[in-house]
Amino acid sequence: MSARTAVQGVVRLAGPRLPLVSFLARLPAALCPTGTLLMVTALDGVGRGGVVAGLLWGGQAVGGPLLGRLADRRGHRPVILAASLANALLTAALVVASVGALAPAVQAGCAALAGFTVPQIGPLSRTRWIALAGGRRDGHELVGPALAFDAVVDETSFVAGPALVGVLAWAVHPAAGLVCAAVLMAVFGTVFALHPTAPAPAPAVAAAPTAAGRTAAGRVLSGPLLVLIAVTVLQGVVFGAANTGVQYLARGDAGVGGLVWSAMGVSSAAAGVLLASFAERFDLTARLRTAVAAQAVLLLGLLPVDGVAGAAVAVGAVGFAVAPALIAVFGLVERVAPAGRMAEAMTLLGSGLIAGQGLAVTGVGPLVGAHGPLAAFAPACAAGALALLLVLALVRLRRFPPARPAPAPALAAAAASS
Repeated sequence: MSARTAVQGVVRLAGPRLPLVSFLARLPAALCPTGTLLMVTALDGVGRGGVVAGLLWGGQAVGGPLLGRLADRRGHRPVILAASLANALLTAALVVASVGALAPAVQAGCAALAGFTVPQIGPLSRTRWIALAGGRRDGHELVGPALAFDAVVDETSFVAGPALVGVLAWAVHPAAGLVCAAVLMAVFGTVFALHPTAPAPAPAVAAAPTAAGRTAAGRVLSGPLLVLIAVTVLQGVVFGAANTGVQYLARGDAGVGGLVWSAMGVSSAAAGVLLASFAERFDLTARLRTAVAAQAVLLLGLLPVDGVAGAAVAVGAVGFAVAPALIAVFGLVERVAPAGRMAEAMTLLGSGLIAGQGLAVTGVGPLVGAHGPLAAFAPACAAGALALLLVLALVRLRRFPPARPAPAPALAAAAASS
């Protein structure tokens, strides 16, 4: 299947509007962490900025799986709609608290609640693509290209988000990025929630195993899923530590740092597009091991870096392994998670990425100031190496067998309505 054919097949699943709406609805998740850090730092100093941004990240890591579980039980539409509107209001409240110089505790509370209500558009979008593919006769062939396509949308949003925040902070006001995020979430979060492809609640069925050994309802935290969560946590550490080193080399210039870091998003998006043309030639387990091995090797290119030009080249090279790794990880979730708890499983992996980034930034930040960028790049390399050991030891076809269950009636109906 060529890349063009794969993209055409994916667009036919839901129509051309869904990818655009999905991009605009998940853009606030890329705007908010950087926007919060820039706004609070500009108004109250870097110390408070780091704390408030960290609480926003922490709230998102905790709230994500809870919203995913609700989406499985109640359906995507009411959960995403309520979370989008609440998140828009709480993001606006964070802006008011910061610009109005309210007490630090008020700012911290608004940030934590804003993070908690982030509606997890990325993980739930992946769940939606799997549901749509499951309602078609050729759905198995389209799952891989659909997840690859969604990864490109994800990477594009995380390239555009920090750049947009920097431009708005420079041209308008340090709070302009968060105001933009609140408006986008209120409008496009609502549109994404109400889109006709939104899956209905998962039907209440007994936890009887399918022919592939997977259950429609059952315990979500199986051994294989815990392995995938560990991989995403380590991937988050790679992102957080490497980004901290890049920002140090940028000497605090958010525009330069964001531009350098965007090199990873560009190359990762390109790799995701290319992957769509041969996504089904190799099993997901082999693809994950290959991508993580490539990332571990490419990360070593960060160690000698001592300037922004070298950092751009190094993180751009690492990006070519990022999308293939994440596509494989989220694809494997579809094999091991109960069909009726797919949204919860996807959001658990999303929270793993966020938690890993938060841990890395918190742990590496003080070390970089004293020891330079190597104190950030070395932990990134270590996390990449640990991820490689983990997938080589535990990610095997016998632990992640392909699942071929019939689509659940509610999901098939959602797909047919598109």
